[in-house]
Amino acid sequence: MSSFSPEAPLANGYLTTTQGAGRLPDSPVPRWARIAAHAVPYTILPSGLWRLGVMLAIPGFGTVEARDHGAGLDLYLVLLFVVSEGLGLLTLGLVQPWGEWVPRWIPLLGGRRVPPLATLVPAALGTLATTGVVYYFFLHILFAGFPPGHTTTEQVVLTACYLPLLAWGPLLGSVTYAYYRRRASGQRSGQLGGAGSAVCSAGRCVGGSGLAEQSVGHGARPGE
Repeated sequence: MSSFSPEAPLANGYLTTTQGAGRLPDSPVPRWARIAAHAVPYTILPSGLWRLGVMLAIPGFGTVEARDHGAGLDLYLVLLFVVSEGLGLLTLGLVQPWGEWVPRWIPLLGGRRVPPLATLVPAALGTLATTGVVYYFFLHILFAGFPPGHTTTEQVVLTACYLPLLAWGPLLGSVTYAYYRRRASGQRSGQLGGAGSAVCSAGRCVGGSGLAEQSVGHGARPGE
């Protein structure tokens, strides 16, 4: 007679859902959400390269005055580049396991479930902030023009490098929404699975309370 093993709930023909027996599987990440999350760092990269071009005094990147700068501006441009790309890479957490579970190598918190709001609130605020700042920047250029001192080439280079940023906010917002839907679905599944335990084998299932049985055999119907 086959023995039941709670550590391998699908082994030996058994299907189990036991409260506290283990973590429920996370809902799958939609393919479009993965693509959108991985696209975010690439929307930020061109503007970072533009800043590096200004720092290296490459003609066409920034104005002559901007390229004739000191170490202070160099440090600012590097930090802005690193911080921007870092924020973009954090978007991957919305589609990766470490966005739902704290990695085990982190002291004290490793292995703990990440509260949904701890991710959703910063992601939503980031969506609003990036969208507001980037669109304000382009609307200001559209209605007020470029700041004085930019040549035509410098305007074209600046526009080409900053134009992808228009997609940052919408991409982040869509991935945040997908994360919310997935976590909400996982919580509902956890509530259903946590109602009790169930063990199914040989066409019969013992319910979560262990007091009732229901036939689940092939071709079985209610009342049969």
